[in-house]
Amino acid sequence: MSGRIRLSRGLTAALVVLALGLLLAPGASLAGAKIEITNDSYITLGMGLRTDFASTEDAAPSGSDYSNDFTLDSWRLYIGGQIMPHVMFEFNADYGTDDNDLQVLDGVLKFEFDDVVNIWAGRFLPPSDRANLSGPYYLNAYQFPFVSQYPSIFAGRDDGAAYWGQIGGGMFKWQVGAFDGIEGCGTCDDNLLYAGRVVLNLWDPEPGYYNASTYYGEKQILAIGLAAQAQDDAFALGGDFDAWNVDVLVEKTFDFGVVSLQGAYYDYDRDGEGTVSNEGDAYFVLASILFPQEFGPGKWKGKFEPFVRYQEFDPDGCTACDAASDHERWDFGVNYVLRGHNARITAKYGRDRASLVDTSAKNIFLVGLQFQL
Repeated sequence: MSGRIRLSRGLTAALVVLALGLLLAPGASLAGAKIEITNDSYITLGMGLRTDFASTEDAAPSGSDYSNDFTLDSWRLYIGGQIMPHVMFEFNADYGTDDNDLQVLDGVLKFEFDDVVNIWAGRFLPPSDRANLSGPYYLNAYQFPFVSQYPSIFAGRDDGAAYWGQIGGGMFKWQVGAFDGIEGCGTCDDNLLYAGRVVLNLWDPEPGYYNASTYYGEKQILAIGLAAQAQDDAFALGGDFDAWNVDVLVEKTFDFGVVSLQGAYYDYDRDGEGTVSNEGDAYFVLASILFPQEFGPGKWKGKFEPFVRYQEFDPDGCTACDAASDHERWDFGVNYVLRGHNARITAKYGRDRASLVDTSAKNIFLVGLQFQL
């Protein structure tokens, strides 16, 4: 899709130097990664890194051997802050091996007046499903679910504006917005994509625009979310895009560990102008348990969290398709959780059957590292 913004090497270097300069600036008041500028303005800084080694059956250039690949999934630079009371900003950049470029991930101007009235404009995550609003760094499985397929410019983001609010400190939240949506079909009307989401938390609240897919026992969660997106005349033949999903997260702490259960159902309608991989019904279910015992040497003590996830995409509009055409994937893995989402190591085995391309299932082995500051 169009609309990607890549940062030049010079600008990339400048951003890194600026971040380091701000951190080291004489007289700056630092509280962690927060730099006080005036009494009512500040800048926050952070970084994130995800990298993995994966071996996939029959994915070598020979077509019959296991591939063996180290991948830099993501390197992120986080810059945010407050310009003046009620006026915030967020700028995040991401480098990944898919494009070998540092790209604008988020660029948001935020007018946050109180719990009920908040307006964001720029590039950010539109109202969508829990997985997308968590992002890959805040999942309890290492890889993003392939069944989450709302349209985006880059990494789930889009350009637009949204109004959101909450009551009860996040017991009930709502988000509505308008975005560029699907573009580039050549003969389409330039209609906007409209998106909305509501979330009801029956146990602990989840304040703010974003959420996580696990809180490692810091919260007791029973959350039900409903999201929808629509765009008229989104495709070359005049077809409309409509999609909706419902997602549920249940997370509770017991004596034996933190049990997390998550599921989501999706319905994607592209008026027959989609493909067998992006038009149809889909769902995933996930279960995990974080054991309370700590293992490891010194400050590397962490907790083990085994998980299992199943995903399935059932395509529409394929007269030659049957149940064997569904894209299915099992993931069995374990997280070694050092500092929550900020320091985690994942090892997992996956079995993927991509249906129409190859009806035989492929084995996937992956070890992933994730660190944030």
